[in-house]
Parts: sequence; C-alpha cells; structure tokens
Amino acid sequence: MSAHATPHAEFPLGPFTPYPQNPILRPQGDTWESASVYNPAAVVKDDKVVLLYRAHADDIVSHVGLATSEDGIHFDRHPDPVLSPSEDYDEFGCEDPRVTEVDGTYYMTYSGWDRKSALLCLATSTDLYTWTKHGPMFPDFNTFLPQGNGQDAPWSKAGGILPEPIDGRYLMYFGEGSIWYAWSDDLIHWTPCSNDEPVMVPTPPGTFGEFLVEVGPQPILTNNGLVLLVHNAAVKNDDGTVRYTCGQLLFDPADPATILAQMNRPWLEPTTHEDTHGLVSNVTFVEGLVYFRDTWFAYYGQSDSTLGVATYKVGDRYSKLGAS
Repeated sequence: MSAHATPHAEFPLGPFTPYPQNPILRPQGDTWESASVYNPAAVVKDDKVVLLYRAHADDIVSHVGLATSEDGIHFDRHPDPVLSPSEDYDEFGCEDPRVTEVDGTYYMTYSGWDRKSALLCLATSTDLYTWTKHGPMFPDFNTFLPQGNGQDAPWSKAGGILPEPIDGRYLMYFGEGSIWYAWSDDLIHWTPCSNDEPVMVPTPPGTFGEFLVEVGPQPILTNNGLVLLVHNAAVKNDDGTVRYTCGQLLFDPADPATILAQMNRPWLEPTTHEDTHGLVSNVTFVEGLVYFRDTWFAYYGQSDSTLGVATYKVGDRYSKLGAS
C-alpha cells in the first residue's frame, strides 16, 4: 500500500462550518443551468479549486458544468457543459459526478439516467473539459438491495475512487441505498463485491440514515493510513418527504469491507433557507471534498437547487478543553 496519506486528515474530519453567504452558485441564464445547480465534485488543479457540478433547466435533464476558483469560495463558470447526455444509458441525464485524479488523468463517476434505471458510469479526461465516456460500470447491480427500491430494473449510483492504490489495486466505494466496494487494476475495469454483501446498510430506526446511505466524495487516506469515507444519509418522513444529512466512516485498507468507526450524528445537515427549500427540500448532499490552502472544503447541493460549501480550518476543534 502507498505510504502517501493525507497529513491533515483524521477521523472525524471537522468541525465544518457552512459558509455564511451560501449559496456560492445559483442557477443562471435560460438554458442548461437555468433551474438547478447542485451536487458538485471538486478537485484542485493548478492551485485552483475546480468544481464539476450538476445542472439542469426545468426539463430536469442534467449536464455537468465546470467552475474554477482562486479561493475555494468565489467561482468563475465555464459557459458550456463539459459532459452532456449522448448515449442511450444517459439520454435523460448525466447526474451527480465524483472525480478522482490519478497520475494526471481524471476519473469521473456519474449517474446515467434513462428514466428507468440509474446506472453508475465512468468518464475520463486529462484536462477536465473534454471527457471520454466508458459506459455503465455495473449494469446488472442493484445497490438498493437488500431493502429494495420498488423496481426490478438495475440501479447503481455514487462511485468514490480512492486515489492511492492498495497493494497495486484501486478501491472504489459505491452505492445509493446501501454501500458496496469494487477493485480495479487499471481504473477503467472494475470488479464489485457480491451484490449480497454490502459494506453498509441503512442505519437503525430513529437514526439519521435509516432510509438510505449513499457514498459522498472520493475516499481519502487519513494521517495514519486509514480510509475515510464521507457519506450521505437520509430518513423518510411520514408524508413521503426525505431529509438528507452527512456522516463519516473509517476503514482499514487491508479490510475495506469492515467499518472500524462511524459517526452517530450528522456533521452537516439542513439549516438554512436554501437547505430546507428547493426542488427536493431538506437536503445537504456532499459530493466534493478538497484540501486547499490549509483548509478542507466540502461542497454540497442544497435541496437539489443551489450549491453551498462548508469549511474546516485544520486546527479547529469540536470543543475546547477546559471550556465550561
């Protein structure tokens, strides 16, 4: 396994503070990003933060847009989408990207939507603007097992690739509903674990992930070499609405199927007007996480409508020793 862990990462990562002037990106114009801008991946390139975000007009056919920032807060947008529907499997949306960079190549996982199945797909790029699609990754998988999602069609979403190899192979966590893992020798072809053996299933009744759990951004290695996975979690209310918050998991790289530790309360949850009002209300959904200029930036969708950020300055504490 690589010894290159992230020196400023430990479990739990945080505390994160939402930026007071959120949202940092809103819908604009009258075309492909006119109705909603949300659920971004994030990477650092050329000393800038780059967001690859989901956006759509009123038709809810999603594209992936790109924006860059010198400070992680204020972004300049590229005028056109960098990834758009073009194939049968993503005809009605390229949704919810996650991006990992390995040796100068960017690997984007995204959900292809054909209005029947959501399928986890892969695309690659060397410049973040031009992408090559490699198609669905697990076309027969159903990540809503064992609890089911009311349909027989395959379903897979949310792939987060660890950028550091483990004993020569690459690890990815994926899944909406429950969480699973897969291995790859080349970052293109992936072999999942058994569909009968999820790593994490929804949490017990009364907890913040009792309806579903879903992979967030790409996992990272902590300062002692353990794998940190940020995840999203949801509860379903009696009226059928949902509430999405965020948790964290910790794994031993030698045993990526066994959770060593997990947060039992959210580190990010809906609080502001944008978090609680939107296309799907009461959602904070994290998909982007970068370490940039001594600060961790977590980028998230607010109620499937706008895009926010929360920050953790390394050295900040959840509580101060000796405080009354």
